Amino acid sequence: MSLLNIISKTAALAVGAATALATTAAVADEDIAARFSWKLKGEYGFYYYGLDEGLYSDAGINLNLGEGAGSQAALGALIQGQEDVVIMPGIFAISAIKKGMPIKIVALYQPAAPIVLISHPENPVNTPKDLEGKTMATAVGETGTSYIGVLCELNDVDCDKIDMVLVDSQTRVPQFIQNKVDVVSVYRTNDLPSLEAQTGVDYPVLDLPEFGLKIPGMAVVASDEGIAERADALRAFLTATAEAIAMTREDPDAATAAIRKVWPAGPADEVIREQIEETMASVHGPEGKPVGWIEESAISNALDLLATVEEDPGNRPVSDYFTNELLQ
Repeated sequence: MSLLNIISKTAALAVGAATALATTAAVADEDIAARFSWKLKGEYGFYYYGLDEGLYSDAGINLNLGEGAGSQAALGALIQGQEDVVIMPGIFAISAIKKGMPIKIVALYQPAAPIVLISHPENPVNTPKDLEGKTMATAVGETGTSYIGVLCELNDVDCDKIDMVLVDSQTRVPQFIQNKVDVVSVYRTNDLPSLEAQTGVDYPVLDLPEFGLKIPGMAVVASDEGIAERADALRAFLTATAEAIAMTREDPDAATAAIRKVWPAGPADEVIREQIEETMASVHGPEGKPVGWIEESAISNALDLLATVEEDPGNRPVSDYFTNELLQ
């Protein structure tokens, strides 16, 4: 081989290597901005564990996680292009899509939100029928009591015998602690561990999903535009998240330590760990499918729930509400 050929071949190899490095760098620089719909809580621990373990960077994703101030604000930021995905209760996303918002659920981790009704040990509510004759705190837009009529219908309860006390959303739990109401709804994955640690009381629990009220919980939502333009990046994000969930199931202590780094003012480690464990217990889906897989029945049931509290602006096909394409 002549010297000229050797030089040419070496130069070609160098160009090829540089191209490969440039391609790798481009993948590694793929940004994903993810916004939670609420403030930090143990439910989000697996995302921070995944970040700590480098799962997202290994998938070519530069993930930025941000706290939120409600589902409406988070969805507004998503539509404006300020966020790539929003992590929020699925029922609120379904309601927004029903009203015409161009978004889709791309993963549903909690087909049934882990919402429970708690009562006082001296006056317990152990079955839906026990709600008759009780006072229950409720607030405008509060998920746990919005569909109480459906719970009554499913369990042969006379809803007229439940005294619904309308209060400000921030005072629901304090009213309960002060014994001004008999029952309040809380999330098993968030409020309940904190409340029991705060008061030292083991509250009787009525599990809403157990009695048929299945409200879609934690979901990942993306805009239609984002799904069309950034499918590969979103798919990589969801794949890394699935791995983070699997690792959190195996080591909730490590997930607790990971979120503690960004949440120094959070509750005690044992409370965060319980929130994480309860979250893992609530994350499930169809057997043989990737975590986050969305069943059409979950969306249809949610639409039936919404029909009991919202005016129907018009029928849309169920396929408008979700896609499993990014999980495959």
